[in-house]
Amino acid sequence: MNIIIERLKDTDAESLYKFEIENRTFFEDMVPSRGDDFFKPEGFKVRHESLLDEQNQGLSFFYLIKDENDSILGRINLVDIDESEKVGFLGYRVGQIHTGKGVAKKSLALLLKTIVELDIDEVKAKTTSNNIASQKVLEQNGFERTETSDIEFEMNGQMLKFVNYSWINKSSF
Repeated sequence: MNIIIERLKDTDAESLYKFEIENRTFFEDMVPSRGDDFFKPEGFKVRHESLLDEQNQGLSFFYLIKDENDSILGRINLVDIDESEKVGFLGYRVGQIHTGKGVAKKSLALLLKTIVELDIDEVKAKTTSNNIASQKVLEQNGFERTETSDIEFEMNGQMLKFVNYSWINKSSF
């Protein structure tokens, strides 16, 4: 499957809303919920506009993962960029029907190629201790595990910990 990553645009709101609604239950099984307001049309619209503002200011970059038919397969983001430290934080999610097909791995590789343009030296990521698939995606793209949190939290009836990762942009040295 050929995929591309494309920066979030105003015109993506409707198709992205549909994607989020379709995958809500699946995502909430793996990550904390975004809350009911996120899934109301008005709340989603406000959040979408907020993300675009943040992106326009260079504080974060939001990408949609798409196939050759322009269908949204997932999202991948570089957020909370610290310009002085040249560090950003990774987040991604792939729709349920597209998991297990290499979409996350391929889209992360594409994102890391854009890092040179963004003047980022390090990308940090975290996942939950039970999300082995996400850990594999990170490691297959050159991320190194930096620590597993000592603090446990409950999500969906399971006690979990966060596993932290880091990727260093070797082309910047």
